[in-house]
Amino acid sequence: MQPTNQEKDHFSVNDLQIVSKKTLFQGFFRMVKYQFKHRLFQGGWSETIEREMFERGHAAALLAYDPQRDEVVIIEQIRVGALEHDQPWQKEIIAGMIEPGEDAQDVVRREAFEEAGISVARLEKITSYYPSSGGCSEKLDVYIGEVDTTQAGGVHGLDTEGEDIKVHVLSRQQAYQWIKDGQIENGASIIALQWLELHHQQLQSQWRS
Repeated sequence: MQPTNQEKDHFSVNDLQIVSKKTLFQGFFRMVKYQFKHRLFQGGWSETIEREMFERGHAAALLAYDPQRDEVVIIEQIRVGALEHDQPWQKEIIAGMIEPGEDAQDVVRREAFEEAGISVARLEKITSYYPSSGGCSEKLDVYIGEVDTTQAGGVHGLDTEGEDIKVHVLSRQQAYQWIKDGQIENGASIIALQWLELHHQQLQSQWRS
C-alpha cells in the first residue's frame, strides 16, 4: 500500500526527540536510560517511551582467511555472556573494541596479532550491523583478511586483560560444518563464514593473483 499524506515510508534521526538521557551505571560498560518520542508511520507522534540501553562502544571483527590453503583461523575463549549456558568457551572470529580515534581496519590488524599471533595482508569489508539494537548501541564492522595460516596456532591474548585464547586453524569446509553442528554460536562469526562460503571462489581468484 502506498503511503498517504499522513504516512512516511522512511524515517531518520530527525524524526525523533530525546526527552532525557541518564547514566544508570558506569563500570567496564555503561547503562543508560532514555526517554524519547518518535514519529509514527501513520502520522503523529508516539507517547514518551522509556528504555534502558547497554552502551559498550563499537567493535570490529575479522575472519582470517588463507586463500592459498583455503583455511581459516578461529579463536576460542571464555565469554561472560555464556558463563551459565552450555558452552562458556566460545569459538569465534577475531574481534576487538574500537577505541576513540581508532580506525576499524587498524583494530582488526592489531587484534589479529594479539589474539592469534598473525599478520594481515589485504582486507575486504563484509558488512556492518547492530548485534542487538533493541537494547544495545554497539555496531560491529566485519572484515575478511588475508593471512598465512602456517603462522597461526598456540595460545595468545593479553595478560593485562585476562585473556586466554586458543587458536584453531581449520579448512573452510570444516569451519562451515562447525556452524551446522552448533559449535559456533557467535553472530559475527556465522555471518562472516556464510559470506565466505558464498564468495570464496571470487576471493581466491582475487587474492591468489
